Amino acid sequence: MFRAVVGHSDDPDSQNAIAEVLQECSRSLAGSIPQAGVLFTAIDFNHALILQRIQDAFPGIELIGGTTNGEISSILEFQQDSLTLMLFATDEVQIRAGIGRKASKNPALAAQQAIAQAKAKSASLVQLCLTFPDSLTSNGVLILQGLQQSLGGYIPIIGGMAADDYTFDKTYQFFQSEVLSDSVPVLLFSGELLFSHAVASGWTPISQRSRVTKVDGNVVYEIDGRRALNFYQHYLGEERFASNYAIHALAVFEDQDHFYMRAPNGYDRLSGSMTFFSDIPEHAVVQITDATRDNILSASETSLKNALADYPGVEPTAALLISCAARRRILGTLTKQEYQLVKTHLPEALPCCGFYAYGEIAPLVSGGQTQFHNKTFVTLLIGTK
Repeated sequence: MFRAVVGHSDDPDSQNAIAEVLQECSRSLAGSIPQAGVLFTAIDFNHALILQRIQDAFPGIELIGGTTNGEISSILEFQQDSLTLMLFATDEVQIRAGIGRKASKNPALAAQQAIAQAKAKSASLVQLCLTFPDSLTSNGVLILQGLQQSLGGYIPIIGGMAADDYTFDKTYQFFQSEVLSDSVPVLLFSGELLFSHAVASGWTPISQRSRVTKVDGNVVYEIDGRRALNFYQHYLGEERFASNYAIHALAVFEDQDHFYMRAPNGYDRLSGSMTFFSDIPEHAVVQITDATRDNILSASETSLKNALADYPGVEPTAALLISCAARRRILGTLTKQEYQLVKTHLPEALPCCGFYAYGEIAPLVSGGQTQFHNKTFVTLLIGTK
């Protein structure tokens, strides 16, 4: 048996909201005891109270989650200032939580501590990892590298960086009954699990393929030997660059056919450098991209369709959806259409849960290495044999 249920409330009162969510989940569980869960909430709830209420209802539950830039579920679809909870009740799959702390001091070590703690609770081979780390205190790429070192490169890692509704002040991560910052929560799945995943962005390359020739973490100084700022202005023109350079993300190629996104967030005229929200590898092959709202919206549908096509079973039990806060900002009032497009391809009763993140984590393709993304829509489908 593998059952997933979801609750969702947009009540602004923390006590009322979690009461509504737990009532919804309990009704759907129909007496089953959940083993684990994921919780996504807006930044301004009383998170300690919410976590305690969940622990009171389901003592010892393996729970992780984080704060968001918007919440998604099959109950209320896209919402702002809400909370949503997905619970897993199963005797076929083992699900174990772990936490790594002080990620700002050593992101790789924090990731390794989280994996070690979760692994210590089960002797089964890990098949899938979920994670929702702090986005503001540490480096998501380095956290991902630490997770990969602990799990092995072949274990898919799916997740998103915790957010705080574009205030960029402080995000919170959840582990059991603890409300944390600067941490890396993980949930490891093992046993008779079936799953598939897919990503899509909607951004299309518009420049020639070029190579990063000087970079320091997330600051690119040179592309093809010329100043990164000049490279951008060459393709966009100075006026177009000045007005909306931020939408023109870099496609960073993993191989000849597949790329992940890096979003620019600043530039320096003196050094000619461009700063991005995430690290870019030295010597990476890149292209400048462009996107329309229609293409961004259709990418959510593409992500879901590709995950469905790759799903190894008859029908999934649940869907986890992670979109980028930058997508929400560009889409504005059209954001709700992301989930509405997705749901047209899913069974009506399929539980879905997700959130808008400050960076997304997923492999580009099935069997591929997990990458850190910007501006991307991630779909995960899970079930059992």
